[in-house]
Amino acid sequence: MAYEATFGDVLRSQGVSRRAFLKFCSTTASLLALPAGTATAMAEALSETRRPSVIWLSFQECTGCTEALTRSHAPTIENLMFNFISLDYHHTLQAAAGEAAEHAREEAERENAGKYLVLVDGSVPMLEYCSTVAGISNKAMLEDACTNAAAVINIGTCSAYGGIPVAKPNPTQAVSVGHIIKDKPIVNVPGCPPMPLAITGVIAQYLTLGKLPELDHLGRPVAFFGENIHDRCYRRPFYDRGQFAETFDDEGARKGWCLYKLGCKAPVTYNACAHLKWNNGVSFPIQSGHGCLGCSEPGFWDMGGVYESVATGKFGDGTRLGAAALAGAALGAGAAVLARRKKAHVHEEDAG
Repeated sequence: MAYEATFGDVLRSQGVSRRAFLKFCSTTASLLALPAGTATAMAEALSETRRPSVIWLSFQECTGCTEALTRSHAPTIENLMFNFISLDYHHTLQAAAGEAAEHAREEAERENAGKYLVLVDGSVPMLEYCSTVAGISNKAMLEDACTNAAAVINIGTCSAYGGIPVAKPNPTQAVSVGHIIKDKPIVNVPGCPPMPLAITGVIAQYLTLGKLPELDHLGRPVAFFGENIHDRCYRRPFYDRGQFAETFDDEGARKGWCLYKLGCKAPVTYNACAHLKWNNGVSFPIQSGHGCLGCSEPGFWDMGGVYESVATGKFGDGTRLGAAALAGAALGAGAAVLARRKKAHVHEEDAG
């Protein structure tokens, strides 16, 4: 039997030093909120781990999830992610086509039965004639690929919850992966697109600890989706003081005030955007001047317009969330009025 290179062998062949590898493991352990000392254990386990076979299926999607992943940092996707796993099938990135591509998928499923991971981006159309690959419907290919899989990781909101394709009137009768696959462990890494570090973090934990990360009630890793964007947003103090931009070019917008009234969905959205950020930690939508779309939440595209505030009662579970957010805004406005009155009173006393 031919020797199968470990992840450590691959890294050494690529010129990756142990120091750089330990830094990667430390970063991953920190992102996953794992105990101190886990980084060393993770490095040892990964260095001896055989690269797992990964079958990546792309259905009704825009390729944005793959685009985001290829632009990952810490580690760079080119030198670690695609050496970290054995990417045996990927609709967008594979060189093979036609029968050769499908043969590669079938062979990977057979040789790695019970061990391989299935990564999926894109929703699944239930109208079979809407989308086929090699004459096979998306639904049939998904079911076949997941039959002997160890676990399924949904990459992006489309595969996790249906995303934009499932939005009304849903002409293709699109559904999420979890609507079809019921007998396999599933991790949802939503976002339109999702954060690359959340994807690599989930895979790294699975390989080193032999288990999937802790998930919330929507199947998302708590380490990346356990905090509300609103609570981590640097504009939160303006919200608390009742200082809101009314238009994108008014004085409030120029001063960086809260974008809540311009449709920001951060109060009801859970993701790591505010602290991990994008483009090597440079920025995220709110920092760039645009409100959060709530893209990591189920049904986000049908929950009111992009520039409608949460207070319309259409987002999340309706009136309750809208009322809560509106109450928060009212409290912030009230606090701002009290602060101004107190300041004016102090000035009057000084003048007297």
